[in-house]
Amino acid sequence: MSILEEINEKRKEIRTDGYAVSIGEWISLYDKNELDIHPEFQRFYRWSESQKSKLIESILLGIPVPPIFVSQRADGIWDVVDGLQRLSTIFQLIGILKNEEGKLEPPLVLGKTKYLPSLEGFKWDNRQQPTKELPSEAKLIIKRSKISVSIVLKESDETAKYDLFERLNTGGSQLSPQEVRNCLLVMLNREMYAWLRDLAAFEPFQECISLSDRPLEEAYDIELVLRFIIFSQISLPQLKEVGDVGVYLTDEMMKLANRRRLPKKQLTDIFKETFTILNDTVGSNAFKRYNSKKKRHEGGFLLSQYEVVALGIASNLEDLPSEEKIKDLIKQIWSDSGYTEWAGSGITASRRLPKLVPLGRKLFKR
Repeated sequence: MSILEEINEKRKEIRTDGYAVSIGEWISLYDKNELDIHPEFQRFYRWSESQKSKLIESILLGIPVPPIFVSQRADGIWDVVDGLQRLSTIFQLIGILKNEEGKLEPPLVLGKTKYLPSLEGFKWDNRQQPTKELPSEAKLIIKRSKISVSIVLKESDETAKYDLFERLNTGGSQLSPQEVRNCLLVMLNREMYAWLRDLAAFEPFQECISLSDRPLEEAYDIELVLRFIIFSQISLPQLKEVGDVGVYLTDEMMKLANRRRLPKKQLTDIFKETFTILNDTVGSNAFKRYNSKKKRHEGGFLLSQYEVVALGIASNLEDLPSEEKIKDLIKQIWSDSGYTEWAGSGITASRRLPKLVPLGRKLFKR
């Protein structure tokens, strides 16, 4: 197939449409539940109050706002693929934005902006302080302003909206790779997302990984759960074909999300038993470097050690050594050339995993 034939063939798989929609119409769509902005996504986006005020300033001044990308579901409802924060800001200003629990968020209080410093303190409705309620003329400007919509029609290939979301929300995005995956998962399989989130909240797991606030805010704990689920089940030949680990995690997550029967109970049992053992044995030292001279664990969480220890324990639950032996093995990793040679910062994950996962499976076998 020539490149032109390939282009023409793939173009047929994605059907799109687009036109300008007034903000009043966007509000109406949201009010009638004809627009799904996925309130679960709100935890992954971190727009500041000044960014929100800047958007409202742009609308009031007639500065063009980037288009909203949506995917039309079979029931006609629009799934927001890109533009959550813009729409959420508008809906919060109006006072109709709902959170993940279906409760109304506090209305937006505008701040001072570059061109409209007098916006500070204004709200859409403000009975307590009428002088700080947006004038009716300003409200009409907002409602009548238009934001274009680009629609991925329901006739498109079923993976089109997920590909579009990932392309729009990676690269220069503020979202971490796992936050993008979480959003994809919410759109594709909410139950699986809730399951991963519940596993990440498992107390022995949190104790063992001992992450600081920033990685937790960026959903790195959920990524570690996903890595565990995928790599604890992977075969050695598959390990050699992983390639770009970020892409691999996303692809495998999508496959799992599309499976009719995901063995959640079995995987949950393996996960919880693994981290219960590790927490009872070494706790927060499970994935920290061991300093043999000072005879203590130091530093923070190390992914390479996680790949050896957690996955090694998981693969040998029926044939593990004693708890004292497990403690010693975790310390001895740092004198094992098979580990230190492949655990350095300059080693890519695609090269590291085929060496470290088998090492862990062998190391923790009684």
